[in-house]
Amino acid sequence: MNDDKLQITLAAARVNAGMTQEDVAVRMHVSKNTVINWEKGKVSPAFATLQALSALYRIPIDNIFLPVKST
Repeated sequence: MNDDKLQITLAAARVNAGMTQEDVAVRMHVSKNTVINWEKGKVSPAFATLQALSALYRIPIDNIFLPVKST
């Protein structure tokens, strides 16, 4: 398997980084509900936010899988 193609969800990336939703909310200056909504696919984070999450989780942005926005 080519590790460059591996994609994980935002929630898995957060857990792998050893962070709680509250930790991410504090670091990103958003509410915990915002983090939950990103992880559930209810709201798609802006590209700049994805870049910040990628840096926070220490994984390439291309490895982050975003769920399809639910309606």
